[in-house]
Amino acid sequence: MIDPKLLRQSADDVAANLARRGFEFDVDEWRAHEEIRKSAQMQTEALRAERNSSARKVGAAKARGEDVAGLLASVKDLGDQLQAAEEQLQKAQFALQSIELGLPNLLLDDVPDGFDESANCEVLKWGTPRTFEFETRDHVDIGAGLGLLDFDAASRISGSRFAVLHGPLARLQRALIQFMLDVHTAEHGYSETYVPYLVQSQALMGTGQLPKFGADLFKTDNETPFYLIPTAEVPVTNLLRDTIVEADVLPLKYVAHTPCFRSEAGSYGKDTRGMIRQHQFEKVELVQLVAATESSDALEALTGHAEVILQRLELPYRKVILCAGDIGFGSSKTYDLEVWLPGQNAYREISSCSNYRDFQSRRMGARWRNPESGKPELLHTLNGSGVAAGRALVAVMENYQQADGSISVPAALQPYMAGQKSIRKN
Repeated sequence: MIDPKLLRQSADDVAANLARRGFEFDVDEWRAHEEIRKSAQMQTEALRAERNSSARKVGAAKARGEDVAGLLASVKDLGDQLQAAEEQLQKAQFALQSIELGLPNLLLDDVPDGFDESANCEVLKWGTPRTFEFETRDHVDIGAGLGLLDFDAASRISGSRFAVLHGPLARLQRALIQFMLDVHTAEHGYSETYVPYLVQSQALMGTGQLPKFGADLFKTDNETPFYLIPTAEVPVTNLLRDTIVEADVLPLKYVAHTPCFRSEAGSYGKDTRGMIRQHQFEKVELVQLVAATESSDALEALTGHAEVILQRLELPYRKVILCAGDIGFGSSKTYDLEVWLPGQNAYREISSCSNYRDFQSRRMGARWRNPESGKPELLHTLNGSGVAAGRALVAVMENYQQADGSISVPAALQPYMAGQKSIRKN
């Protein structure tokens, strides 16, 4: 959420920043509700003070034995006026909150202009795509040829956009997850965390998925519904909800492996083949919570941690900074890591690493105590995939495919596969 004080002071500047995204902030509408709020708040405070003063007069008059009927009537009338003013204030506050919750985050100055992914700027490329001496296949054909990837069975069980992995292919995905967790905890300083896969609406409100992206979530029909998490970012970041931490515990760095669940609303007809866009998938998520002065450096470090995974797996990738029109709702700056997929002859996203600054922490009330001032300040939050396990599996299958239909196991994963060096058809 954008700082309401900033909105009151510089609404036109906020609108100009958001316009870079292609987002239209109706400043006049917001100001109209803000004027009503200010007027109702002043009236409420004045009536409350007058009512309290009148109540004291009633008490004093009673103590003197005087007739207080007139004073009581006045107090009641003030109470009625106060209730009406409070209702008007509440209505104005609700209207403002509805607008403000729908505003995306402010962009940092170094986010490039542009309205779609074609304007994203490449920062670097790592590795050289392999030259194959045979016709390459995508992961769907590779998995089917090995008899280890079954979309038909998944469709019978759950419908489209699900997959069943068997035998050594399922173990390869598990090996990828374990490898990522070990690297991030042992080498990058993250604390492994196990979190709920079901959350309540407040958690999604805190990280920005609600109210805007409700259509992309799976929701139970309980009286107080639960939501299946779309990413571990939601429960992990909310660990600091309504909390003040001391400076000596910062930075807080968490890593969590969870399944993720997305309805993929709006993606009809896109990536329908294979495992690129699924309703259920696995991710190893990195989350950092830091002081405001540290978040820019933290984004570079967090992105680098995800890059290490791809480098250890020897998977060619490129790093891009997302343009203003392609960046996520809550992010102020995002790097995407795109891994090379021979089956598509293209780079595809495998990790998205973002700095949310105080956008999420303001929603959540996540703060730290600045020892210099002794006062609480909002934390800055960051997250990124370190990396998406399903897409990493796709990348390994396609980049390590062999002419005979087998898959070589990357050296980094062989210790997690009991030394197995290849996956072949039984």
